[in-house]
Amino acid sequence: MGSSPKSLKGQLLLAVALALLLAQGISAALVYGAQNERRDAAIIHTAAMRLLPVVRGDIALVNEVAQIERGRPRGIRLEVSPQFAPLPNDWNDAVGEAELRRVLSEQGIEVAEVRVLQRRIGDDGAALRRFEQRERLRPDHQLARPRTVVLAAVRLGGQSQWLIARVMVPPTGLRPLSSLIGQTLLIFALVFGAIAVIVGRITRPLKALTLRLERFGQTRDAEDQLEPEGPDDVRRLIEAHNTMEARVASLLDEKDVMLGAIGHDLKTPLAALRVRIESVEDDTERAKMAATIEDITRSLDDILSLARVGRPSDPLEPTDLSALIAQVAEEFEDMGEPVVFAGAERVVLSLRATWLRRAVRNLVVNALRYGKVARISLAREGARAVIRIEDDGPGIAEGQMGRMLEPFTRGEPSRSSTTGGAGLGLTLARAIAEQHGGALRLENRRDAAGTIAGLTATITIPI
Repeated sequence: MGSSPKSLKGQLLLAVALALLLAQGISAALVYGAQNERRDAAIIHTAAMRLLPVVRGDIALVNEVAQIERGRPRGIRLEVSPQFAPLPNDWNDAVGEAELRRVLSEQGIEVAEVRVLQRRIGDDGAALRRFEQRERLRPDHQLARPRTVVLAAVRLGGQSQWLIARVMVPPTGLRPLSSLIGQTLLIFALVFGAIAVIVGRITRPLKALTLRLERFGQTRDAEDQLEPEGPDDVRRLIEAHNTMEARVASLLDEKDVMLGAIGHDLKTPLAALRVRIESVEDDTERAKMAATIEDITRSLDDILSLARVGRPSDPLEPTDLSALIAQVAEEFEDMGEPVVFAGAERVVLSLRATWLRRAVRNLVVNALRYGKVARISLAREGARAVIRIEDDGPGIAEGQMGRMLEPFTRGEPSRSSTTGGAGLGLTLARAIAEQHGGALRLENRRDAAGTIAGLTATITIPI
C-alpha cells in the first residue's frame, strides 16, 4: 500500500471501505451459495414430483410413458429406457442423488438404484428439442436458453428399466447480484457520510493543533492560542496544550532574563579583571591571564548564543548564500588561514545571516583546528542548499559522531586556549541549522584504500 492515505481521516475511511467490501463479499458468497442450494433442491423436488405418480402405479401416467416408449413423445418430463449411461461430458451429482433417494424414501418408495446427472443442454437431444419447441410456441418472448439439464433416473427393485425425468436448470439471473451491489452502495454512502462528519469533527481541530505546534516550535510565540473545539477528548487535549505552551513560553522568557543577567554579571567583572592585569609586570604571566580571560569570555558568548538560538530576535531576510560563504572565507584568508572556497551558483534564501555566518565560521574553525585546512563548497541539490566543509584531519570515530554534536564535548579533551573552546562550536552550528529548518551531519571522508582522509561537515537548508 505504497499510495495509501496518510491522514487519519483517509486511513479510517479506507479501513471502513475494506471492511465493508470484505463483509459484502462474504455476504455475496453466502447468498450465491444459498441461492444455488435452493435451486438445486427445487430441481430435485421437481424431478421427484414427476417420478412419484409413475413409481406409485398411476395408470394414466404409465400409459403416457408407454406412448413415449412407442416413439410418440409428448414432452421430456418422463422417459423409460432399458439402460441409463452417462455421456462423456456429464458430471455426477452425488448430493442430488442422496436428496432424491431421501424424498422417495419419505414417500414409502424404495428404489434399487438412483442416478442424478447434469448434462449440457447441447448434448441432450430431447431437452434441446423441447426448448426449441417452446421458442416456436412463444415467438414474442425472449427466452434465455438453459445451459444444463438435470437427469434424475431411478430403477425400481425387480425391474430392469430406468425411469428418467429431465428438469432444465434455469440460467442464473443478475437480479440478486444487482440488488446486492445496490445495497452495498447504499451502505457505503450512509456509513461514509456518518464517518466523514464524525472524523471531520476530530481531525479539523487536530490539524489546527498540529499547525500550532509547528508554529510554536519555530517561533516560541505563545500568543493567539487555539480555541478548544471538537469532541470532549480533543477539547481537553487543546486545553492541555495551551497550558503547556504558556508554561514553556514562560520558562523560556525566564531563561532569557536569567541568562542576560548572568552574562551581564559575568562580563562586567571579566572586563574589570582584564584592565587590572595590565598592572602585572611579568609579560608572560600577563599574557597567560589575558588568554584565560578571553577563553572564558568566548565560552560565555557561546553559552549565551546557544541559549538564544531557539528564540532569535532578528527576522529572516533574503540572503545570497554564496556571497555570505565567500565573506567568511575571505575573513580567514585575510588572517592567512588555508581556507578555500571555489565559488558557487547564486542561491538566495530567507535566513538569519548573522547566525548562519556564525555556524559556517564555527565549522571552519573546527576544520582548521583538527584538519589544518578547510575547503568550503556550496551546491543546490533538489530542494535543498548544501554547504560542505572538508578537512584533512584524523576524522572522528564512528561511534562518537552523535556525541560530538552534544554540548561540552570535544575531540581533544583539554579546554585550553590553544586548542580552543568549551566544546560548543558544533552544538551551536547544529542548533543554527535546525533553526533554519535544516540539519548538520558529520561524516568521515575516506581515500581509495578505505583509510580516513578527513572529516566532512554538511549543513543542509531547505530552499
